[in-house]
Amino acid sequence: MSQLQHEIDAIRAREIPLGDPYEPKNPDGLLRMVFLIPFGHAFSLMGNGPMALHDLINRTKDIPAVAERALHYDCLLRDGNRLTTPDGETYRSIESASPVADADVIGISVINSGDLHSVFRQLDLAGVPRRSADRNPGAHPLVVGGNSGLANPEPLADYLDVIALGEAENSLPELLKAVHAHRHDTAPALHEKLAQIPGLYVPSLYTCDVLPGGGVSAIRPKSPTIPAKCTASYLSVKSLHAGHWATPVSDGTAAGIHPTVGCKHACHFCNLGVPLFRHAPLKTLTDYVDRLEAHHINKIIISSPTFTQYRHRQELLQHIAAYAKRAATRGEKVTTIIGSIRADELTADYLQSVTELEEFGHLFTELNLEQARGIITIAPEWASPDLVALWGKTQRRERVDHAIDLCRDSADINTIMLYFIVGAPGERHDDRLAIADYARDVQQRLGHPDGTVIVKLHQFMPKPCTPSQRLRMADPDLVQQYSGQIEARLRDLVGAEKFEAHFRVLDLGASHMRLEAVSSRADRRMGRVLEDLYDRGTDLSRVTREELVEALARHGLDYDRHLRHMDDPVLPWHILDHVNTAAEQQLAAALYAREATS
Repeated sequence: MSQLQHEIDAIRAREIPLGDPYEPKNPDGLLRMVFLIPFGHAFSLMGNGPMALHDLINRTKDIPAVAERALHYDCLLRDGNRLTTPDGETYRSIESASPVADADVIGISVINSGDLHSVFRQLDLAGVPRRSADRNPGAHPLVVGGNSGLANPEPLADYLDVIALGEAENSLPELLKAVHAHRHDTAPALHEKLAQIPGLYVPSLYTCDVLPGGGVSAIRPKSPTIPAKCTASYLSVKSLHAGHWATPVSDGTAAGIHPTVGCKHACHFCNLGVPLFRHAPLKTLTDYVDRLEAHHINKIIISSPTFTQYRHRQELLQHIAAYAKRAATRGEKVTTIIGSIRADELTADYLQSVTELEEFGHLFTELNLEQARGIITIAPEWASPDLVALWGKTQRRERVDHAIDLCRDSADINTIMLYFIVGAPGERHDDRLAIADYARDVQQRLGHPDGTVIVKLHQFMPKPCTPSQRLRMADPDLVQQYSGQIEARLRDLVGAEKFEAHFRVLDLGASHMRLEAVSSRADRRMGRVLEDLYDRGTDLSRVTREELVEALARHGLDYDRHLRHMDDPVLPWHILDHVNTAAEQQLAAALYAREATS
């Protein structure tokens, strides 16, 4: 038996379906859609976007397609930037022995704009031409991209045939119906039909006039029938598939639930508040927890950026706690991992409910902390109160202090993770150093002898389609220096011994941020830059400033131009941009005025 077949058989043997049962479709005459998921098996199951759509397609009779998944299997071999199968085996899905390249439609999810090059790796592995212009309906799959890494889809405009904007439970089925009905059409004719579907963007149908060094002067449809603007699709609670709220498959060890979509707040730097905020139906989640108990799945990951906003959080936590108590009588331990919370929404009742879970945490990353009983993640974002207000953030210092007081009164909370943004407009040197004072104050206020504070520093990254989208950003190498200054300040404040025992300062590193900083606001030429670096074998997880600057220059682009304040009338993502220009200008003026004062 081949290595790939052995691994796929093992995956099938351990997978546990958690949705309502359904009758499998007869694939004859139907499209074959393969989701390419750039993760190993366990992590792939936590991606509710691809997994929910995979489940939706397979259980819905009037969608003329069957869905499959192809992963980064453990047996794949690394060859520079590429992945290959062992012994030249055909790269195939979990569900089918047929090559992925023979699919009718391929779905690719990109979570982070710094990882756009992963699309090349996945298409190469599948044996599918990278560029849309080199693919033809009938001979090659239609390639559809989605997820937050494509908030600015323009760098991959020459590589993705279609980008699904927002939630795809409506747009993807409509796409599959159109492809099924017109599968023998030429590419331009098929693409034009797809462009009429709300929530889909077809880049090949638009012409871009580019500017020297980066940016565009105009983007216009090639035909009067093509929409001048595209809008993301966001659905009502009733329209969202059950798999949107709870992962439909488990590997037997963990499962994920998603109690909320979006955020009630609309901070200027964040795109979480763009879609309408929605709550998952409580019964959907409690029934799901019951299924986890029936299968003895003992790790529950509550994936929500703001779980404290879920209106039924107490009832859900109580339901999980009841499961944990029953499991304990059987000698089993249930662990609950919760996403970040808002300090201004933290209550004593919430903490009581959380601590009754016994085994819990408030983050996804493995921190390797010794004797950590409970971790609460809070995001003040800035240490200076007026910066918090200018950016539209509501977590004022007194609210964070109140949250820390609640944690102090709990015997089960000994670790606080604080998220801060560094390098944003409006920020001054003293504002950055104040982060160290803030962390010291939180540790003192927490009051536990083993209390630990983790300072997680994030570079300011202007998000497309938010009021901050035009603002300048600091060079990632400069932000790296800022991080060092903050850590040095904190060491001086508390002393080296106490720092080592009770504090950690973490950041993503300049190498991680360089690609994201440029790609997040680049035009279509950036795709060729990434492809160039990829083909040269450059380690794109550790790309140096010099390597990136040289690659950009080879394609007529300037590194610093991508970091500037983008006052161009037209932005590269113009087709998707619906932000109020006056709001952008007002925010920029206030921030730059503050920055200029000493």
